[in-house]
Amino acid sequence: MNAISIALARRPAFADPLARHPVVSEAEFLAARMQLLEREKAYTRLRDELVRRRRALPWVRVIKSYIFDTPTGRRGLADLFGDNSQLVIQHFMFGPDWEEGCIGCSLAADGNDGALPHLIHHDVSFAAVSRAPLEKITAFKQRMGWRFPWVSSFSSDFNHDFHVSFTPGERAAGKVHYNYRERPDLEMDEMPGYSVFHKNAAGQIFHTYSTYERGGEPFIAAYHFLDMTPKGRDEHGPGADLMQWAQLHDAYDDASAAHTCRGAVAAEKRA
Repeated sequence: MNAISIALARRPAFADPLARHPVVSEAEFLAARMQLLEREKAYTRLRDELVRRRRALPWVRVIKSYIFDTPTGRRGLADLFGDNSQLVIQHFMFGPDWEEGCIGCSLAADGNDGALPHLIHHDVSFAAVSRAPLEKITAFKQRMGWRFPWVSSFSSDFNHDFHVSFTPGERAAGKVHYNYRERPDLEMDEMPGYSVFHKNAAGQIFHTYSTYERGGEPFIAAYHFLDMTPKGRDEHGPGADLMQWAQLHDAYDDASAAHTCRGAVAAEKRA
């Protein structure tokens, strides 16, 4: 054995965080579980109240015309509604010079296809929007096996107006406005978010809601599974290291792969 091998062999084994977890009788477990259930019920009631407050927010009419590049040609924001009166947009981080979409956005997008039939039949349409050119979006979408609508805002101000894309000049001047406040700490041109719109019978469009940073976690189904497990999300370290476990779903055989959006994750976790 060389010196490095000997040192590694002598190194103490990494402590299992679950090794000393309390183990009790069924009756004791039930008592503790019932206490937690009361907290869960309170959380559910609070969440329901937040949902009501969200729906009660005042709206802003969208006056500006936004044109997107789509597989069927150039289309406006109204076209993304299809036959429905409500539209949810995922602001998918995929910059014009990137070769693939963001890992965090992709983690959320993995659940989109399953929800689509239910949304469409409940008066809700869905689309992802990115600044990457349509040909890059199409290639990445095919690679991931996704079917949800995904369009390019490369030639419009849509991403900038909804505060998820920023110019180098804005960042240099510390004038980045993200998640409803000035964020001079952000070092990325792209950030994630979701926006919701309503179209009335007269064809007028209204912006009803947007959420950013950890506000997008409800769309990541994997997190909800992990949050129920003993190890939870099992994320350690500062900034981007928190999400180093996540990869594009076809890249888990290359866990060391670097990705453009890691810096954005670091900024999110500091918020």
